[in-house]
Amino acid sequence: MKYTVLSLFPEITDAFFGVSIMARALSRGLLEYRSLNIRDFAPDKHHSCDDAPYGGGAGMLMLAEPLGRALESVGVLPRRVFPPESGPNPGEAGGDEPAEGRQDAERGRRVIYLTPSGRPFTQELARDLAREEELVLICGRYEGIDQRIVDLYVDDEISVGDYVLSSGEVAALVLIDATYRLVGDVITRESLREESFAGGLLEYPQYTRPEIYAMLGVPECLLSGHHENIRRWRLRKQVEKTLALRPDLIRRGEEAEIFDAETRRLIVELKEMQEQRGIYERDQGN
Repeated sequence: MKYTVLSLFPEITDAFFGVSIMARALSRGLLEYRSLNIRDFAPDKHHSCDDAPYGGGAGMLMLAEPLGRALESVGVLPRRVFPPESGPNPGEAGGDEPAEGRQDAERGRRVIYLTPSGRPFTQELARDLAREEELVLICGRYEGIDQRIVDLYVDDEISVGDYVLSSGEVAALVLIDATYRLVGDVITRESLREESFAGGLLEYPQYTRPEIYAMLGVPECLLSGHHENIRRWRLRKQVEKTLALRPDLIRRGEEAEIFDAETRRLIVELKEMQEQRGIYERDQGN
């Protein structure tokens, strides 16, 4: 997997690639990384990369020309698009000549613009992106980027959450961190199988030494050495936690029929207990 990051502040992402698991993955040749400073591609002597948006409005917008030059410098070619007055948009039926999409996706390269208006970033999408040979990430700033860059070069617009960041680099790091760990041999497969969202549930609680901390002990089951009891305890805790914090994941898993019989029985049992507790609390409140 190769990450190419286009940014006005590449030192933000450069620092991430120099530490911990990421640095080791780079040294082992499991990952590649390069960053480009978009200012280096600005055509004027002041290296200008933003200007006021047409039509007015607050803030500044990143200029198309430096960003387009930066993308083409790493081999990302623009699509052929119809100007607004000349007919249909790319891919629409009815044009005399169909638009020619870029071939990057076929070569295993995906160009992504991180933006609050993109589609939500999920673990499923992270797994999909981790299969690519290269991710080219565009880090926005100010009010965003000129739409023509999206139309010409971008394959995917992705949002890391329903909130607004001033730094596209931070959003890019979220995507990088979630995907690089899924690349083969970066992290052990066992660790990936047991973490949150694997199998549609959140991860179970974890404990380590000391056995007693602040007068709180480790659950006795985990000290028993009985592997089957530990497995059942962990599964129960996964279902409990997911029902309490992310019931939407339970609903999705039920609709997709991804839970096995044991998990389904636990869900029914714990939902009934939840309902009984709710009735008791309401009665006590009266």
